[in-house]
Amino acid sequence: MRPQPATAFVLGAGLGTRLKALTARLPKPLIPVCNSPLITRAFSHLRAAGVQRFVINTHWCAEAYVAAFPQNSWEDLPLTLNHESPEVLETAGGLKHAEAHLPKSQPFWVYNGDILATLPLEEAWEAHCRDKNEVTLVLRSKDGPLQVSFDPDTKRIADLGRRLLPERKPEYLFTGIYLVEPSFLQRIPPGAKLGVVPVFLDMIRTGASLGGVVIDSGDWWDLGTREQILAVHQARVAEGAPWISPSAFIDSSASILGATAIGNRASIGADAVLEDCVIWEGAVVAAGSKLRRCILTANARVEGVHVDADL
Repeated sequence: MRPQPATAFVLGAGLGTRLKALTARLPKPLIPVCNSPLITRAFSHLRAAGVQRFVINTHWCAEAYVAAFPQNSWEDLPLTLNHESPEVLETAGGLKHAEAHLPKSQPFWVYNGDILATLPLEEAWEAHCRDKNEVTLVLRSKDGPLQVSFDPDTKRIADLGRRLLPERKPEYLFTGIYLVEPSFLQRIPPGAKLGVVPVFLDMIRTGASLGGVVIDSGDWWDLGTREQILAVHQARVAEGAPWISPSAFIDSSASILGATAIGNRASIGADAVLEDCVIWEGAVVAAGSKLRRCILTANARVEGVHVDADL
């Protein structure tokens, strides 16, 4: 088998409009999950699959990436930021825009920066090599909207979103993780604002090798809503909740309950009660406050009683 891909392109330029207040000053892939930026979960997953360097496209609040990774690295692995301006170029356009930073002769991973996954990626790499694909999509038969038609016999993608086979009910979810040969970039026109789905559909029409692999083991989360962010904290309680930064101040009379995460330099006042909350760095919860299922953004201050609120 060929050497495992050493490069990953991680999508970080999305606007995160569904999260509203949470992405007003922070790109969605940098939202903290269990006190770590979401995108670093992607890095960990990819590193376990052999990746040694990352390329990230940026657009909204690009300066936040510079602040998060000031040395252009993550845990000693190099990281390249590729900024898109004046507008975001979507997935295919973002790939083409970053072409100079991507391998010329070796395959690479593409990974959505707003998901959290623990799938065994070696299965995808084995399928990519075995089936000699130009692109291999990682699929699941659960965990979200099913948009992909896939033929298990031929191991090829037959349709996406019922655009080519409207009578066929899709059976699989596209995880936002895929393997790409460099030749795929030649299918994308320079400077285009374009998603990958139209490019994939053209591949299907022409009989190009757009393959897939179904991986239902492991976890997969799309963290596009506050409810999903809170749910993934609940699902990871066994990892050691509550997650409390060593630099946070918590008054001895405060109660920290359930799947709560408290970030760097946050302050929780006397007699405050927090249940299933996510408190970002520098945030302040006043004495006597009671919060349940709330997300408090960086450096915000809150007092009183709040339930299911982004503050």
